[in-house]
Amino acid sequence: METGNLVAKVIVDVPAKDTDRTFDYLIPDSMRPWIEPGSRVAVPFGKRTVQAFVISVVPAEEPPKYRMRAIQELLDLVPPLSPDLVDLGKWMSERYACNQIMALQVMIPTALKGKAERYISIAEQHAFANTSSVHTIHDVDYEMHLQRTMQPDQGEELEWALLTDDGMSDPTERRIVSFIQEKEQVPLQQLSRRFPEEAEVIKALLRRGVLQESQVIKDKLSKKTMKAVDLAISIDKASAALEKFSAKAQRQREVLAFLLERSEFLPLPLKEVLTSLSVSAATVKALEDKGYVITEDVEVFRDPYRGRRFKPTEPLPLTSEQQLVYERIVRQLDMREQGAYLLHGVTGSGKTEVYLQTIQRCISQNRQAIVLVPEISLTPQMVERFKGRFGDQVAVMHSRLSGGERYDEWRKIREGRVKVAIGARSAVFAPFRELGLIIMDEEHETSYKQEETPKYHARDVAIRRAHQHGAVVILGSATPSLESYYAARSQSNDEFAPLLLEMPTRALGNTLPEVHIMDMREELRAGNRSMFSRALHQGIAERLERKEQTVLLLNRRGHSTFVMCRSCGYVAGCPHCDISLTYHQRSNNLRCHYCGYSEPVPQTCPECGSEHIRYFGTGTQRVEEELAKLFPGIRVVRMDVDTTTEKNAHEKLLKQFRDKKADVLLGTQMVAKGLDFPDVTLVGVITADSALNLPDFRAAEKTFQLLTQVAGRAGRHQLPGEVFVQSYTPEHYSVIHASRHDYASFVREELKHRRNLHYPPYCRLILVTFSHEQLPVLVRLAENYSATLQGRARQRGWFGNMDRLTSDVLDILGPVASPISRIKNRYRFQCMIKWRGNIDAIGLAQQVADEMAESAQAQKLLISLDVDPQMLM
Repeated sequence: METGNLVAKVIVDVPAKDTDRTFDYLIPDSMRPWIEPGSRVAVPFGKRTVQAFVISVVPAEEPPKYRMRAIQELLDLVPPLSPDLVDLGKWMSERYACNQIMALQVMIPTALKGKAERYISIAEQHAFANTSSVHTIHDVDYEMHLQRTMQPDQGEELEWALLTDDGMSDPTERRIVSFIQEKEQVPLQQLSRRFPEEAEVIKALLRRGVLQESQVIKDKLSKKTMKAVDLAISIDKASAALEKFSAKAQRQREVLAFLLERSEFLPLPLKEVLTSLSVSAATVKALEDKGYVITEDVEVFRDPYRGRRFKPTEPLPLTSEQQLVYERIVRQLDMREQGAYLLHGVTGSGKTEVYLQTIQRCISQNRQAIVLVPEISLTPQMVERFKGRFGDQVAVMHSRLSGGERYDEWRKIREGRVKVAIGARSAVFAPFRELGLIIMDEEHETSYKQEETPKYHARDVAIRRAHQHGAVVILGSATPSLESYYAARSQSNDEFAPLLLEMPTRALGNTLPEVHIMDMREELRAGNRSMFSRALHQGIAERLERKEQTVLLLNRRGHSTFVMCRSCGYVAGCPHCDISLTYHQRSNNLRCHYCGYSEPVPQTCPECGSEHIRYFGTGTQRVEEELAKLFPGIRVVRMDVDTTTEKNAHEKLLKQFRDKKADVLLGTQMVAKGLDFPDVTLVGVITADSALNLPDFRAAEKTFQLLTQVAGRAGRHQLPGEVFVQSYTPEHYSVIHASRHDYASFVREELKHRRNLHYPPYCRLILVTFSHEQLPVLVRLAENYSATLQGRARQRGWFGNMDRLTSDVLDILGPVASPISRIKNRYRFQCMIKWRGNIDAIGLAQQVADEMAESAQAQKLLISLDVDPQMLM
């Protein structure tokens, strides 16, 4: 056993620049066996109690250099973070320029993000014995003396006599102290609600030392429990006892017999016993009093799929392409060495079956796997496939589960009850101890990048975790991101560069669907003012006649994009953001999709009073309306943010479409990928150009990916598919190459533009965003940041034009107004830092931001750093 004091180095839950380091606390002897790296503890910090994570445990210096405070409380018997996740948090804080506590907090479920609650109790010197009080509050010997020598109720009289001697004769004070004494300790909020007019009295009792305040870290959720019944004696003794019941106790005998019949399932829920036998709780209590049974609270896992049955599936025969890919990945898996693979497989090539069989191999090695999906809408189908193959070995983690369900799924993973975790971005932190495989489906999706601090990318985190565990990462996509594809093709020495594996044909041997580009300018010239081209209109009609299904994509929600006055040109805009309001027909209001502001639809123009207010642009609600007009009786399932707010909404809508209770699945980009319906033979893209004109260097790539992905929903099984892409710029190379399913040609053309303009993959980026309520203050501080950064980079010999041949170079663009220049009444400016080579651009950008932090805080300026940004708005 280790001798001498031990010290825990902790990161406190105070996200500030000055606290982004470890603090030392003594570990009490009683906690020494329990505290380890990853433990969550409560520590005194200044005048308050805060949550903290233990980073390491070291021997204390002898003699100590300063007086050290001790840890107050251990919050979990089992650490919520494993040592590898603690190390990952430090790496994330450096790579994504964030505080370490923020990196650690994102790894644990919301239920464990505890906050300090203030409690009020009777001060020890005043807490004299009441015979019902808990021994830990009082001196036990003195309490026993009182119990032996006093008559009933004398204890209370003595207590009040002693308290009165201390100057507490006021009846209000007595009521308050009685209330607290009865409950031992009371949350301050509860006490304030119970005595709303007596705040000054409570303060006076605190000042006089009659009451004392303490702080306790409370989690947001607790484990769910239920009352259950179990045998208190052996099965043999219980069987023998059945003969001893009198005629009056036959109901008790029935309960005991019921428990014996189901002995392998004990303990049984009390509610089940009562309802099954139609007996009262008093019957069970009588059995308990006789010593035959025991009732107790037992834990119940909140299972979001409780009661659901998934049809079991068996591994399918692999095609030659699938077999080659599978063998290559499994070879690396068997070696138990880190490896990353980019699986470029066309839509319908059978990537999911490769995932399933690779996971099976991983599980056979007694290791675990994580499967990441980009959209909640993909989760139902993925859950069905993985639960069908692996049953109860699968845990599901995504944001639409309740807090309790997410917490229990997380605990199943941590406690080793499951082997596979499926979920969106944050599932990459699933607390597996023997991680063997991480699969990232649709790896190109921007939703894998978190837009709030810590602004991590799940792809890089997955590869880093694989390094820690000697695990394999599979990045799968029909349209890989240019960064991943370029790194794989160029055989880069970067630790994040994957090896390329390809599956260029569909698993069932069917061809990719034929894609037709419809020039909507020509449709207009021909007199067609509908949102549907004549060919798409005819295609929908034919599918309705043949009882086949259609998927329609429009990457906008709402009814109309904006509302404009045709007399003076006024456009209804958000008063808090520089963005137009979107019309929503169902609620008949205009809404801002950035800050949530809404207002009624104006009947006349607020500027000129004209009645010529019209709706422009097209949203999903309007398309649904138009379909109903053109095709009476058509059944449409609409999937967008507005229709999927309720829990399990995605699953219900997709099931409705799968069961052929709808003819058309209409939606935003959530219908474009991952979905597999055998009767979908037509895909229509209402407007292919919606993303092309955004101020984003990835606009062409995102358009190509979206068109290719949605086209892949058609003709995936026996029936052939057809795709109609409506465009006002049909000559754009992203539209042309997507119509030909020609990823390689698109990549060649897009890389030329990226190289000429010095954008990724030929450099890396940091987006620095500044926001302030006053524009002049914002501009001055943003220019100060840019000038300081440029000066530091010059001193180090880094600063220069990206055309320079040297590999180590940094350039700064801006500051300029952000594309959306005001959100929530705050103006926004941004700088773009481009760099390449082995220079610490992230550290330099963070250093300059830290140096400005004090003055920025004083002037209420917000500075945000986004490393490798996916959104530039």
